[in-house]
Amino acid sequence: MKALALFSGGLDSMLAMKLISSQGIEVKALHINIGFGGSVDKSALMKKRAAMVGASFEMIDVRNAYLQKVLFNPQYGYGKHFNPCIDCHAFMFKTALSMLESEKASFIITGEVLGQRPMSQRNDAMAKVKKLALDEENLILRPMCAKNLPPTKPEIEGWVDRDKLEGISGRSRKRQLELAAEFGLEDFESPGGGCLLTLESFAKKIRDFIKFDENMEVNDAQLLKYGRHLRLPKGAKMIIGRNELENEFLRQLKTDKYEEIKLFDLIGAYSLVDSKIEKEDLDLALKIALTYTKNEQGKSYKLGFKDKDYQSVAFEDKTKISEFFVN
Repeated sequence: MKALALFSGGLDSMLAMKLISSQGIEVKALHINIGFGGSVDKSALMKKRAAMVGASFEMIDVRNAYLQKVLFNPQYGYGKHFNPCIDCHAFMFKTALSMLESEKASFIITGEVLGQRPMSQRNDAMAKVKKLALDEENLILRPMCAKNLPPTKPEIEGWVDRDKLEGISGRSRKRQLELAAEFGLEDFESPGGGCLLTLESFAKKIRDFIKFDENMEVNDAQLLKYGRHLRLPKGAKMIIGRNELENEFLRQLKTDKYEEIKLFDLIGAYSLVDSKIEKEDLDLALKIALTYTKNEQGKSYKLGFKDKDYQSVAFEDKTKISEFFVN
């Protein structure tokens, strides 16, 4: 017997997998990568944590499909910000359910706890998720709160011993921490949203992007994670790295939509601007880019954009740039 687990990387997911693997069932952890789980790659850490509870691990990249099918037209709408939680969970379950045959697995598990999250972990929300995911055979099992829910096929058929599952509800972490101690788990992630779509600051960046460009692609979405984002007066987008790591990510994620501002011999932040930027915005962008370098106040410097060189002087006061930030 084998189960596929939706694995967020957190404690609840780890405990759910442990409860199932402890019953002699093979578990494969699937991290469904929708592209908004954070700005740091945690795949190595997640593989390690899955192994701690007796599970193998695989990252499933669904970023493009998620943008096309879920993010901008969710059937059940958004949460407080840009988070289509019900549609998102259903999409993840549907993805996992479609893999059962190829993985020779029989059912799906998840670390969800009834009543823990206001939008997606209510009884009615779980029913909507089940319907959207097309779980007609009742194959989605939630080991952490199973005793608070009607039995699923894995329980009814005796694949899983329901008596060995949990009946946790609400937002308290007491029982989870007890189980973690019981299983000897010390390396686990503190509870938190984890999803950038639940953050107001990130939601503003998405709304700003689609106001000027309805065609968001995977790299566009990834670029939103890094740097300072600015919208210039004529509508051009500008992104400025905040440190060397972000500078490198911006270089790697650059697409045909953007061009870099060349600093030549200057030391400073890496900047991207719209490749079709108008002259007024370009003049401003050059001035802003120069401001985020090591420069002498009042001195004119050479900067490059596409195949041309330009002269610009930095702002004496960075606060004059603040009105252009998307935040």
